[in-house]
Amino acid sequence: MRADVVEKLQAHYEKVADLHMRDLFEGDENRFTEFSCSLGDILLDYSKNRVTSETIALLLELAEESGVYEKRAEMFSGRRINSTEGRAVLHTALRNRSGRPVEVEGQAGDVMDGVDRVLAQMGTFCDAVHSGERRGYTDAEFTDIVSIGIGGSALGPLMVTEALKPYARAGLRIHFVSNVDATDIVETLKELDAESTLFVVVSKTFTTEETLANALSARAWFLERVGDVEAVEKHFVAVSVNEDAVTEFGIDAGNMFEFWDWVGGRYSIWGAVGLPIALYVGMDNFESLLAGAHDMDLHFQQAEPGENIPLLLGLLGVWYNNFFGMETHAVLPYDQYLRFLPDYLQQLDMESCGKSVTLAGEPVDGATGMIIWGGPGTDGQHAYFQLLHQGTRIVPADFIAAAESQNPLGEHHLKLLANFFAQTEALMLGKTREEAREELLVEVERGRLASQDVADLVGHKEFPGNRPSNSIFVRRLDPRTLGALLAMYEHKVFVQGCIWGINPYDQWGVELGKSLASRVFEELRDESTINSHDSSTNALVNHYKKLRRELD
Repeated sequence: MRADVVEKLQAHYEKVADLHMRDLFEGDENRFTEFSCSLGDILLDYSKNRVTSETIALLLELAEESGVYEKRAEMFSGRRINSTEGRAVLHTALRNRSGRPVEVEGQAGDVMDGVDRVLAQMGTFCDAVHSGERRGYTDAEFTDIVSIGIGGSALGPLMVTEALKPYARAGLRIHFVSNVDATDIVETLKELDAESTLFVVVSKTFTTEETLANALSARAWFLERVGDVEAVEKHFVAVSVNEDAVTEFGIDAGNMFEFWDWVGGRYSIWGAVGLPIALYVGMDNFESLLAGAHDMDLHFQQAEPGENIPLLLGLLGVWYNNFFGMETHAVLPYDQYLRFLPDYLQQLDMESCGKSVTLAGEPVDGATGMIIWGGPGTDGQHAYFQLLHQGTRIVPADFIAAAESQNPLGEHHLKLLANFFAQTEALMLGKTREEAREELLVEVERGRLASQDVADLVGHKEFPGNRPSNSIFVRRLDPRTLGALLAMYEHKVFVQGCIWGINPYDQWGVELGKSLASRVFEELRDESTINSHDSSTNALVNHYKKLRRELD
C-alpha cells in the first residue's frame, strides 16, 4: 500500500476509532442515502460501518494510488496479471455476454470462440439429457447426477445448485463427491441405481489424486453392476484438458468439456466446471447466471468509485483488517438456499488473499486476508451471535437476504426478515449500561426481579454496539441475481489483492501439503518403520502402522 495514503488513513483512523455509530446516525438523518448503492435489484447498505465521508474519500484515494483501476483494465483486457504462473485471469470471459472479442496477451485470436463452442457443447448435452435422447446403457433415463471434483470444482457447483434448487429440472437429483475419505463416495452411491446415474468427473489435468481416486472407485462400482466396460462412455463425462487420460479412463473424447489455464479453479463455475449446474437447473438458467455475473462485471468496470459495490466492499475489508486489526469476517445469509455460500467464499477469499509475499517477492507489510466464516442467519443467532454482540473480538459481517421467499408459508418470511433487519440494528446500536439498568428496574417494578440483583446483572445486559455490518438485500434469489452476487465477491477479492500488492490468483500454499502427502502415502503402503520425518510425524506414522498390524 502507498505509504503516504496509509499515513493519512492512519491519522484519520486515530480520529474516528472511538466514534460510535449510534452517534453517527443521530447526527445525520441522511446517512443511509449517502452510504448505500445498488445495481438493479441488488442493494448494498454499508451505512452501519465505522466510516465517515472522509473515510470513504481516503479509501477511494488508496484504491487509486494502489492502481486498482489500471489493474482492473489489465485483467479484463487479458494481460497476464497472474504473474507467478504467467497466466491471464479471464474467468470474466466465460460470462462475457457483450459480443465483444477477448484476447489473451501474447496469443493470437479471440478466446470467445472457444468459450462459445464449449457453452454450445454444454447446451447440446444438457438438452439431450433433459429430453431423454441421452440415456444410460439400458436405455434408462438419467435420474441422478454425481459430480466428482475437489476445491473450486466441487464447492462452486455444490453451492450454486443448492442456491438454485427451486429451478431444478423435474426428476433429477444431484450429488457431489469431493473428499478422498471413502465415506463420501460410499454414502453417495449407496442408494443410487447404476442404470440411471450420470457421472461428471471434473479435473483439469485428470490427475488430481483425490478426484481420480473417487472417479476410479465410482467406475469400479458402476462396472460391478453392469459388467460391460463399454457402458462407461454412456455414463461418464469429463471436464478436463487431458484428452489422453480421459479416453484411457473410458470416456469418449466427444464427452470431454474443455477449460483453459486462464481460469483458476475457484473462479471456474462460469464455464465447463458449471456443467453439473447446467444439468441440474437447465442451460437457460445457467445462462441467466452468466448474465448476472456479466452485469456485475460491467458495473465494476463502469460505476463511479463511490457507487461501485465490489470496490467499496473491498475497501471496507482493508479498513477493518489493516487499521482496526479485525481478523475475521462473517457471511450470514438469511436464506436457507445460500447455506453453502460461506463455505464457497472461504475458498474464494482465503485461498486468494491468504498470501504473505507481494508480487515483487517481498514480505507483505501488514495483514492480508481475513478469516471468512458464517452460516445461515437464524441458526447462527442461536450459535455464535453471542460472540458477535458481546465478545471481545469485533467481527464485521455481511447480512444477505431476499425480499421474496421461494417458499412462502404463513409468516415465516416476515419472521426471517425481522431477524435480518433487527440483528444489524442491534449490532450497531448496542445497549448502554443506563438503558440496561432502566430495563432491569422495570422488571423490579413488575415483581420479576429483586432490586438487589440489578447491580449484579446490569453488566451482563450491556451491549457495546458499534459492530459493523453490510446489508445486501435483493428482490429474489434467482439465477441472474446469484450470478451478480458471486461476481461481486470475486471483484471484492481482486480489489483487496491490488491494495495489498499480492497475487490473488495463485495458491502455492496448497501444493506443499499435497507433495508431502504423496511421499507419506508411499511410506504407508508397507509395514516398515520409518525415520524420514520429524520425530512427531515419524511417531504418528509408526503408531498407525502398529494399529494396522493389530487390526490385521
